Parts: sequence; C-alpha cells; structure tokens
Amino acid sequence: MVNSTVAKLLLAPVSLLYGVGVGFRNWAYRRGIMRGIRFSVPVISVGNLSVGGAGKTPHIEYLIRLLDPYLNLATLSRGYRRKTRGFLVVRPDMKVEEVGDEPLQYARKFPDVTVTVAEERAFAIPEIVGRRPDTQLVLLDDAFQHRAVQPGMNILLTQHELPFTRDYLLPSGRLREWRSGYERADVIIVSKCPPDLDRVAADALIEEIRPLEHQRVFFSYYEYGAPYYLLDHRYRLRMEGGIDVLLISAIANTDYLLQHLRTAARTVKSLEYADHHYFTGNDIGNLQRRFAELEGRHRAIITTEKDATRLEVYRPLIEAEKLPVFVLPLEVKFLFGEGEAFNELVREYLLNFRA
Repeated sequence: MVNSTVAKLLLAPVSLLYGVGVGFRNWAYRRGIMRGIRFSVPVISVGNLSVGGAGKTPHIEYLIRLLDPYLNLATLSRGYRRKTRGFLVVRPDMKVEEVGDEPLQYARKFPDVTVTVAEERAFAIPEIVGRRPDTQLVLLDDAFQHRAVQPGMNILLTQHELPFTRDYLLPSGRLREWRSGYERADVIIVSKCPPDLDRVAADALIEEIRPLEHQRVFFSYYEYGAPYYLLDHRYRLRMEGGIDVLLISAIANTDYLLQHLRTAARTVKSLEYADHHYFTGNDIGNLQRRFAELEGRHRAIITTEKDATRLEVYRPLIEAEKLPVFVLPLEVKFLFGEGEAFNELVREYLLNFRA
C-alpha cells in the first residue's frame, strides 16, 4: 500500500501533463472548435473513463439481445490488437488476428448482426450504412473518448470495486480523462456489482457519483452460465461435486471472475496474462504443466469467451493432449428490478430518434 502511494506521487507530474492534453482536447469540443458528427442512423455508445475491465463487451451483448429481434443492428469496434487495418466486416470464420477478440466473439454469437471494425469511427459509420442500407442502429464499442462521433445515447460504465470517483489519471491511476468526463454520459451503469448489493450501499455510491439531473444510474452484475467445452459446445461442465479448476485468462481484471469460481469449485488456480494477450505454444505448454499439478480427480480448465477466441488457434493441440478446456458464458443482469427501466430508456431513445 505504501509503495503504491509512493508510485502515485512519483507519477503525478506525468498524470498532470497527460490531463492537460486531454483537458485541452475536451475543451476544444465544448467550445465547438472541434465537432463530433451526428448521423442519420441512431448510435448508442458504450464506454468507460478507465482503461479496460468495466465490462463493455457483456453490456454490448445485453443490448444486442434486447434489440436484435426488432432492429437491424451493427456493432463497430476498433478491433484492439488486430494485425490488420482499415474497415472490415467481421465474419465468424475469420481469425482473431484479423479482427480482434471481442468483434469475433460478437460475430460468432450473433450471426444476424453486422459486426465491423475500424480505427476511424466517423468514416466507418457511413461505410456501414453504405454496405447495409437497412441498418437501423449502430452500437459503438469503447468509444466514450472517441469524440469525432456524437452518439445519440452515451452509456458510461464504471466498476463497483473501483468507480471513477476514486481513480486517478494515467499513469498514476487508470483514468483516460478527468473524472468530470462523466458529465457527457446519458446513462451511468455501475458494473460488476455483488449480486447481493443492498440499496443503502447503492444509494451511497449514487451520492458519491453525483449524477446530473438528466443522468440515470443503474447497477449491473454478471450471471454465469454452465461452462461449455471449447471443442464442442454441446458438452457442458457440471461445477458441483468438488471440482478443481485452473483458470486461464488474458482479461483486464479477474477479481470478479475468481470470486465466482471460488464459490462454485473446490479449489481454483489462476494462470493470468496481459489483457488481449495472444497465446503462444509455450503458453499452452505451461497450461499443460499447471493442469497436471492439480491434485483432485475432478479437474477442468476454465476460460472466458473472449479468451476462447484466442485459445482456439490451438484446437489441434488441445484435442491431442485431451485438455478439458471449458468456456464460461455470462450475461448482464440489473439489480433492484431495474432492468426494464433501463430497457425502456433505450426504447424511448430509439422511438424519439429524429435524423
């Protein structure tokens, strides 16, 4: 704790310089010197003030499940750490290196949705509409700081365990911009909450956030499903009966996931890599060794859906070594029975949208 405080103090001057640059850019947008583009198609942005870990992907999927039965949807992501450039429409048969892990996950889970990647969102949205003229909504993934596009609805996520109100600018903390950036949001979702969060604690956090008059604050958590076998999704893993688990992951924050697994398994070991890490043959060898060290009779390897897109490159090796790699699915749920209130806000925006 002391070392962490000292590090923050040492990095404070760098954070201040970073903040000046970000602040000047936001000032230019506020004064109209720089302008975001509005489009004739509804655009909903899901993002956060911090780097990684707030749960943008599951919340995008929540919106897809909510709206896909009624609208022709498109998602637009940067395609972080992909090895290609420019605008691409993502197909389920593509490789993760071509489009990035999260877009590939969307394309495989929701084949009716137009999934796209591009660095420049302002140029990509016209490209989407040009190729798919029947597009009725574009979902922007991780675009809260991408102000070249002015979304019609701006959804800001912040983690329950580390809300933006207690965080600091990079590199002292994890914030991409000053805390005051939250004022641009239409909706604030406190994500990764304990499922048993009580109303008193939630109200205290709302008071800490100090939402503006037009902003509504919601609280969400993850509901995990039964893990399915990486090589054949028909086979599910039963977590009862004292199973021993080895988690392999390359996501921004595993705390929430580990907490869930520890309630469902007898023991949990974790093999963690940097966010969006591309697994190597050496990593798979390390996975084999770590799995062999588990002592129980009932053992399994668990990974996330995002990590599965990068692990499946090694399908032949996983199959040859008979590694029981299971993928843990999840869905976003809202606390305090407020899911329908959130849904209604989204519907209201779409019904009232005017080009």
